[in-house]
Amino acid sequence: MANYLASIFGTEQDKVNCSFYYKIGACRHGDRCSRKHVKPSYSQTVLLPNLYQNPAYDNKSRLTPSQLQNHFDAFYEDFWCEMCKYGEIEEVVVCDNNNDHLIGNVYARFKYEDSAQKACDALNSRCGEGCVRGGFCNFIHRKEPSAELDREIELSTKKWLRERGRDERSLSRSVTPEPLNPRY
Repeated sequence: MANYLASIFGTEQDKVNCSFYYKIGACRHGDRCSRKHVKPSYSQTVLLPNLYQNPAYDNKSRLTPSQLQNHFDAFYEDFWCEMCKYGEIEEVVVCDNNNDHLIGNVYARFKYEDSAQKACDALNSRCGEGCVRGGFCNFIHRKEPSAELDREIELSTKKWLRERGRDERSLSRSVTPEPLNPRY
């Protein structure tokens, strides 16, 4: 029995584990899938879901096929160079599907598992406390304005306050307020 179960693990005959999730790390049913989504404890491959925003799927885009290819090539080169920081890359796959569970998914296969782990750790630390849910997270993922706009607004505000004068509440407050912290 054990040999039989091992032989069908991750295949469509496996009634417990989702074969699609096992093969590609994504399933069209998502959390509603009746089968188990087994995440590997180690792998040479890193999945970055919804990373590539293909302008070809934007109804407002008027890019020519040549421009679309140039856009993709620039993305691919940037992504490849970014991943090389963590180790030797063997392959990068960018999904060209337009369905919800695959659109924009990017897979990077490293030569060594420890390189993939370094990439996972580094990329997860960029997003708060290691959040991998992205835009679907229930906590705030703060989007920052450009440094130029932030600096311009700060200077304009200081100028406006000098011209207007500070109100009593501002004068009595000597400490800058703490930024919003959504994790309670």
